[in-house]
Order: sequence, then structure tokens, then C-alpha cells
Amino acid sequence: MAVRRQMSMQSSSGAAWVVWLILVFNPVSRVLANMEGDALHSLRTNLYDPNNVLQSWDPTLVNPCTWFHVTCNNDNSVIRVDLGNAALSGTLVSQLGELKNLQYLELYSNNISGTIPPELGNLANLVSLDLYLNNFIGAIPDTLGNLSGLRFLRLNNNNLTGAIPTSLTNIVALQVLDLSNNNLSGPVPSTGSFSLFTPISFANNPSLCGPGTSHSCPGSPPLSPPPPFNPPVSTSSPGNSASSTGAIAGGVAAGAALLFAAPAIAFAWWSRRKPQEHFFDVPAEEDPEVHLGQLKRFSLRELQVATDSFSPKNILGRGGFGKVYKGRLADGSLVAVKRLKEERTPGGELQFQTEVEMISMAVHRNLLRLRGFCMTPTERLLVYPYMANGSVASCLRERPPNEPPLDWSTRKRIALGSARGLSYLHDHCDPKIIHRDVKAANILLDEEFEAVVGDFGLAKLMDYKDTHVTTAVRGTIGHIAPEYLSTGKSSEKTDVFGYGIMLLELITGQRAFDLARLANDDDVMLLDWVKGLLKEKRLEMLVDPDLHNNYVDAEVESLIQVALLCTQGSPMDRPKMSEVVRMLEGDGLAERWEEWQKVEVVRQEVELAPHRNSDWIVDSTDNLHAVELSGPR
Repeated sequence: MAVRRQMSMQSSSGAAWVVWLILVFNPVSRVLANMEGDALHSLRTNLYDPNNVLQSWDPTLVNPCTWFHVTCNNDNSVIRVDLGNAALSGTLVSQLGELKNLQYLELYSNNISGTIPPELGNLANLVSLDLYLNNFIGAIPDTLGNLSGLRFLRLNNNNLTGAIPTSLTNIVALQVLDLSNNNLSGPVPSTGSFSLFTPISFANNPSLCGPGTSHSCPGSPPLSPPPPFNPPVSTSSPGNSASSTGAIAGGVAAGAALLFAAPAIAFAWWSRRKPQEHFFDVPAEEDPEVHLGQLKRFSLRELQVATDSFSPKNILGRGGFGKVYKGRLADGSLVAVKRLKEERTPGGELQFQTEVEMISMAVHRNLLRLRGFCMTPTERLLVYPYMANGSVASCLRERPPNEPPLDWSTRKRIALGSARGLSYLHDHCDPKIIHRDVKAANILLDEEFEAVVGDFGLAKLMDYKDTHVTTAVRGTIGHIAPEYLSTGKSSEKTDVFGYGIMLLELITGQRAFDLARLANDDDVMLLDWVKGLLKEKRLEMLVDPDLHNNYVDAEVESLIQVALLCTQGSPMDRPKMSEVVRMLEGDGLAERWEEWQKVEVVRQEVELAPHRNSDWIVDSTDNLHAVELSGPR
């Protein structure tokens, strides 16, 4: 037996040596395994990382799929690098062009300098390139025009110089182009598809000229009046009598045409000069006068036709702001039309348009893009793209019996995507946008089940008629932060609280407020119910039974920890949404949770101290023991 075991061990050892020899002496296999890791490690060596964000980027690993801030597909190929707002400095490297399957390169809000490598033009699968709010210099590489699938290109707030490459006009998929706040010069390319971008910005580039800027380019012909009319000189010779008669007839015809055209010209001038105060039942046209920047102003008739006169059968949902209808525009595209329910007051038109335009400028892949609006004396409507998979709430609790439930990996992506969207509203919008009603019903899902935050900015929009600071609480029971409920004052930390409740909805599949739980003598508030189960050490009872145990315990615990950190009673103790994003990506959660445990233990000791010798024991789910969860594994 010993001999046989020894031979078996030698056989296994020999197999391992064979595998090692293949990896070492087969250069193709080694390159395929390590090329992307080598490229990212090269990036790390060129960056200064004061917060050790890149600490997990270990070059000795076979591939970088286990590194923080790196996402891979099922083939272990890198598809995302998320290093936004990480206090990084240094320069980029040309090896980034070797990440052939990369779809998202997020390096915004850092201190990275140097030039943008032209090798980024080799990233054929790139969807988003976000390098804004850095210190990049030099020209925009012409090779970026090769990225045919690029949808988001944001290079604003850098020190870029030179001309805008004409090749960028070849990117037909581009939805957002922001080159503002640089030192670009020369003419804006006037060919291609620039006019289709939503939105497009060349602002604060003093040396740029042409469309989208305030300067005309040197040498471009100025607008000139038409040449004066010089009537032919008549002669008295008999041979020219026919010509004279023709000239007179032509003059009479022209005069008659001018006479009949004058009212139409006067009306056209009046309609352009007069503010749009009345609704005309005419088909909508692509007229620059009915747009706010790149935001379309729809006619009421167009939206009535799209929604079958706002038929009840097209209602997608109802909320505090009004009803949402499914519609189909004349071009065949599906939209969601939100019909705001509050009445219009005099003098609010300009404020309403300003707020709508502000909402439309918040563009992020995890935010619902506003497509247009409609405003009449009796109606205010907002038009959004239609989200095929509805809301997170509907997928959790209202899906048809034949549809599968949201699996655990999808729920994790929803948690991270919605956190990124809220972080953008809080940290990258000027002025910042506070949602005030974060919940599963307001997190929508696109065709690929990516999370899209909807209804942001509507709370402020609906308070446009108030001339004082509003104290009206807008939100949903179970999601409202305690300080907002008591004072009416909202902040980004009220959104953090609502996000924490939404995480618990994702984990449990239950509603934030549910009277049905009273039947089992449970708490109606989801947060209290969760804390009660944790206090009783019944973690397995928290997870949505629809998952059928197909989840990772450690990942569930991590999400619960983030949710509890977000729902702390004091808003000052809650993390920012940018910190939540990092914790969900695996950076800093263990430290934050350990710090919270220490504070929670001290708080409980202080609260329980006066009653140590009493038979009365504080029975509150707020006194959650800090040792219930083991922490990240």
C-alpha cells in the first residue's frame, strides 16, 4: 500500500511538473494568461497611489481577475477598470491598448497627467472612456476615432490642446461627448454625426470656433444681405415692347406674391418673437427652437398619440410624482412618459425649464437619461427611454410566474450600479442632485439588467413654485431617513439611508414597509425586521427564498454590513456614496465595519448601564449586537 501511495504521489507530482513545463515553455499560453495582468501592472508602476487602492494588484497571479477595481468576463478577460476618484497621480501607459476586451475605462477625478496614449484606439470593444477631471496635456489622439462602439467620451476638465480630431465624427454610437474646460483650438468638425450627440459640450475652450462655440472661425464667410434688385433699363425702341410688357407682368406678379406672403411672414416673425405660451396641435418637428440644448421639447399631441391619449392600459406605474405611461413615438422608439400630477402655477415656466435642463445634464450609464419634455398651460410631462425589464421592485415581487427571479450575481451588479449612479449625482453634478426617494421601485433595469437610477431631481423639480426652503417630506414609508422625517431637511445622507434600505430589499426580496409581517408578530419596517433576525442569529431567514440557496454567504454578509452602515441613525456616521462604491468593490469595508462594531459596543454599554440592576431590559432592535456578522471572509 505504501509503495502504491508513493507511486500515486509521484504520478501526481509528475503531472504537476508537466503542467508547469507547459506554462513555462509554451510562450503563447503564458502570454495569453499574463498579457492583461502585465499591462495593468505596468499601469500601476506608473501611478502614485497614496491610498493603496491598487494594493491587491499582485503581478505574480496568473490573471488580474481577483484584483480590486477590475472586472472580468466568463473567459477571465478584463472588461472593466474602475479607478475613478481614487487620488491617483502619474501617467498612463501604452500597454493599456493590449486590453482587447476592455469595455469601461474609468479614471475620472484623479490627478493623472501626461498625454492620452494613442494605443487606446486599439480597444475595439470600449464603450466608455472617462478621463475627465485630471491633468492630461497634449492633443486628443486621432486614433480614438477607431472606437466604433464608443458611447461615452468624457475628456472635460483637463489641459488638452490642439484641434478636435475629425475622426471622432465617425463614431456613430457616441451618445455623450464632453470636451469642455480644456485648451483646445481650431474649428469644430462640422461633418459626421456631432449633431446627434446627447449631450455635446465644447464650452470653455477659448480658442475653439465653429458650431457649438461662441466664435466663428477666421476666414468663414460672414452672413451678407441679398444683392439689391436692379430692374432692367427700359428702352423706347419698338423692338423691345414685348420685353417691357413681360417685365411689367413679372413685376405685377411679384408684387401680388409679396402682398399675399406678407401676412405669413408677419405671423412667422410674431411666432418666433412671442414666447411659447400656447399649445398648437401640430406634429412635432426637429426644430432647434423646440429644444433645450440637446433636450427635445415634444408637443402634447405627439405624446397623446404615442400613449393612445394616456390610456389606462399603457400605465407602467404610479408614484408620488404622477403616473408613467408606455408610449411609442412616430419613429417607432419606445418611451416612458411621466405625467407630473401637480398643477402649474403662473411664473413657473422658466424655473421648470431650468430644472429640466439641469436634470438632462446628469449623464451617466447608471442614471436614467431624460430624452425630452412637454409643457403646456395644463400639462407637464417628462419623456424617458423605455426600460424593458421594469424596476427592481417589480422583478423582486411582481414578476410573472414564468419569469425567473433575479439571481444573486445580478443583484450584486444592481447594488454596485445604483451606488455608482447615486455617487455621480452627489459628487459630479453642479449643483449636486439629491434624489430624496431612493428605493427599489426607482431603480430600473435595462435590456441587460444593468441598474439605472430613475426619478432623480424630481423632488426639486416639483418644488419649483416654492420661494422658500421646502420642508415638505417627499419619499416612501420605510425608506425615509429619520432626520428627514423629523426636520424635512434632506441631504445626500438621506439618499444613503434609502440606498441601505434598497440593499435590504435586494437581499430579502421584501418590501421596506409591509403590514403583512404583523401576522407573524414581526416588525412592519424592513430595517427593524432585519435587525431582529440578526439579533436572534437567524441570518439564513433574511435571504430571499426565491434564490433557492444559490448565493455566497460571505457576499450576503458583506451587503448586509454595507446596508447597516448606510442606515445608521446619525447621518454623520453614514458613509458617502463614493465610499459605498469602494466598499462594494471590496475596498475598506472590513475596516469600516470593525470601527462600527467598536462604536456600537460602547453605545450599547452606555445605553444599558442605568438598567444593569433592573428587571426591565431594553428591547429595541436599535440595540443590534455588533458581533452578529463575521465580516468579510
